Amino acid sequence: MTENKRKDLKIVTIAVVAGLVGGGVTLGGTYLLNEYTNVGTLIAGTGEKVSVNQSNVEGKSQATQAFNKVSGAVVSVINQQAATNSSILGQSQSASSSTGGLTTASEGSGVIYKKNNGKAYIVTNNHVVAGASALQVLLSDGTKLTASLVGKDAYTDLAVLSVDADKVSTLASFVNSDDIQPGESVLAIGSPLGTEYATSVTEGIISATQRTVKATDEQGNSLGNETVIQTDAAINPGNSGGPLVNLAGQVVGINSKKLASSQDGTSVEGMGFAIPANTVVKIINELEKSGSITRPGLGISMLDLSSVSAADQKNILKLSSDVTSGVVVMDVTSDSPAGSAGLKQYDVITKFGDKTVGSAADLRTELFSHKVGDTVEVTYYRDGKSQKTTLKLTKTSDQASNSEN
Repeated sequence: MTENKRKDLKIVTIAVVAGLVGGGVTLGGTYLLNEYTNVGTLIAGTGEKVSVNQSNVEGKSQATQAFNKVSGAVVSVINQQAATNSSILGQSQSASSSTGGLTTASEGSGVIYKKNNGKAYIVTNNHVVAGASALQVLLSDGTKLTASLVGKDAYTDLAVLSVDADKVSTLASFVNSDDIQPGESVLAIGSPLGTEYATSVTEGIISATQRTVKATDEQGNSLGNETVIQTDAAINPGNSGGPLVNLAGQVVGINSKKLASSQDGTSVEGMGFAIPANTVVKIINELEKSGSITRPGLGISMLDLSSVSAADQKNILKLSSDVTSGVVVMDVTSDSPAGSAGLKQYDVITKFGDKTVGSAADLRTELFSHKVGDTVEVTYYRDGKSQKTTLKLTKTSDQASNSEN
């Protein structure tokens, strides 16, 4: 845990303690006031005392019913490492004692969705389990289990864990996320700030069903664009990997990140993002089967054209002023799909298939929308002239190039 994080937690703790002390004073004051009021009432001859009335709310609310239906499937995911690391967005840093030479480095959330052959399967975020030497799962009833990593995918930020199913009694179900609508009420369930606040629930609405955001890995490297659900349900560090649930208790998405401030430093509230359930189901099925996701690769290293100076665009790339965006090929692996298609250093790719690409993130997004074996037409500029080539996606991203990033 960093010193700043310790200070933050200290401030929170002080606030809570102060709230409890203040509450005690208020409660004591209220008690004395009621007694004084009762004495005054009795003197007035009414003989009545103030009492607590039964609630006029009939039955359980939809939100309560939804929470009760799925909360038993929500877990805390504990990432144990040999040394304490700085916190990652969406995770809560902890300084708990070490076990077997390992220390709890961070804590996130997850949800149990399946039982099979004595194992229960949990989906969480890839960044929740990143760097783990060992993993533990805390069930909603307080049972702590050792977890195994089944598979993970950095691009979609999803991971699947398995635990012994004997103690698992509740499973979550996924809903078709294409059917959700803005304004629909949702609940975010998880462990904000870690296991101390496990199975916390917040309520909000779906703010947008298909919001495009930039995806990055733990090192901050761009992974392209991702389409996510935007919600104003409160999501805090530790909620990552937990479910976003509709009022029927079905999972519409997996909470993954929040926007805390804008580029100019303006503080932002109520902007959380979840991976849509349809994407989650597709990825976890493949992770269960293979442990990883197979995606095509080009075999190039690349640079956004916007990062190249105007002078170099003119003198080295020989581009005219009307070419304002694209991806510069910086290096090509000879036996890769890009190399086989004739692409060379300093070619500027502007279209992949029928989609315009203005950045490396755009190109990676379009590339990953295809499968190994697909054939794609690529439009590019070489020495200032527009050209086209047909590219056969014959290799995976790992096979195509170790330098692609």
